[in-house]
Amino acid sequence: MNREQTDKIKTWFDGYVGGFYGDDEYVNANIKLKDVHSRRVCSEMQYLAGALALSENQKAIARAIGLLHDVGRFEQFRKYRTYKDHESVNHCTLGVEVLMQSDILGDLDPAEREIIEKAVEYHGLKELPADLTDSTLLFARMIRDADKIDVFRVIAEYQKLYEQDRDNFMLEIELADEPNCTPEIIGAILNGQLIDYSRLRTLNDMRLMQLGWVYDVNFQPSLERIRQRKFLDMLLGCLPQTEEMRRVEEKVLTYVDAKLRGEG
Repeated sequence: MNREQTDKIKTWFDGYVGGFYGDDEYVNANIKLKDVHSRRVCSEMQYLAGALALSENQKAIARAIGLLHDVGRFEQFRKYRTYKDHESVNHCTLGVEVLMQSDILGDLDPAEREIIEKAVEYHGLKELPADLTDSTLLFARMIRDADKIDVFRVIAEYQKLYEQDRDNFMLEIELADEPNCTPEIIGAILNGQLIDYSRLRTLNDMRLMQLGWVYDVNFQPSLERIRQRKFLDMLLGCLPQTEEMRRVEEKVLTYVDAKLRGEG
């Protein structure tokens, strides 16, 4: 990818997303959430590409993937007023459709275009397919890490806003704000297993699922960033202070610390 191509993608993205803002403050707030998130993930991809000592061309591909990874979210929310894929549409496949319809990647090398499209398509899967090429696998893993890092940031920031003024909170609350946690979700965390979104019932289940993301972080620099920014501590602080949650805390933090020491 050259500078002209990367600039073209950014200009297109700015114009495309700008078209979703209007008079509905609720829609605007949720569009802005993903607008800012996309740009932050782009920065996280740039950081990760540097930490992994990738080439300049690979860094450009990484930035493009970061910016475009959630491009399906905007049409999803305008049409369905939700970011719940299981109640609307798969935002990853919708994102690929948006890219194909716009043909914004049309002048890229075919191999680079495929890497970007596959990274967008696969970033939300529970697990990546086993038959990916080395290059596709690298960028698919990178975007999954970068996405998680910024989602942790979003959670931390909006948790504070939600607690300050729940009645006027403008973002979608996807699950019931109840104190309980689903036993199946707790068991999965304690067994080091990833969790299907469809199994979640409460906001605490969501927090547990997000803690469990550490089992699916692919690169040590990503895990270092998550730990240093205290995102895990924030999530743990939102959960009930029970013996089960103390076991969850021990399991997750012990796993992370071992990975950061290069064990396992």
